Amino acid sequence: VQLQASGGGLVLPGGSLRLSCAASKSIFNTNFMGWYRHVPRKQRESVAVITNGGGTAYADSVKGRFIISRDNAKNMVYLQMNSLEPEDTAVYYCIGDYSGTMYWGQGTLVTVSS
Repeated sequence: VQLQASGGGLVLPGGSLRLSCAASKSIFNTNFMGWYRHVPRKQRESVAVITNGGGTAYADSVKGRFIISRDNAKNMVYLQMNSLEPEDTAVYYCIGDYSGTMYWGQGTLVTVSS
């Protein structure tokens, strides 16, 4: 399974970005899909997950600002990021749990800076 993340870039504080994740295999029966992020010299952080049934969970640091969604027909997962802060700067990875096996995408860099 390949997960291709895209949509990262440079954005001003307070701005928005939408990340996309394209899966090479149907996501219909995945246990969940989600996004992690990693800042150098810090631990990886789970940002948001969405279950097969559409349930969602978010890191406290992004609640109310980020929205995760999925389109099973297109095998796509999205992360709408609003009110971005410099602390959101990181490499964002798409993840997918296929029958208990976790797959990771290659990451897309998000930089929030003035």
